Amino acid sequence: MDDRINLNTASAAELDAIPALRGHGPEIVRYRGERGGFSALRQLDEVPGLAGKTDDLGGSLSIGEG
Repeated sequence: MDDRINLNTASAAELDAIPALRGHGPEIVRYRGERGGFSALRQLDEVPGLAGKTDDLGGSLSIGEG
């Protein structure tokens, strides 16, 4: 089973539980709502305050394709 958090459905609290994203959950959820979701994890770099801080999150996050 995949234990990664789905970036496109996770709550702000779930995202904040990931140490590298702590404090950014609400901003990620807002960004996701405005843009219609994420199609790639690298789009996290477009969220204010996260540029260059999310390179190693592939083991914690998925984009929930399909």
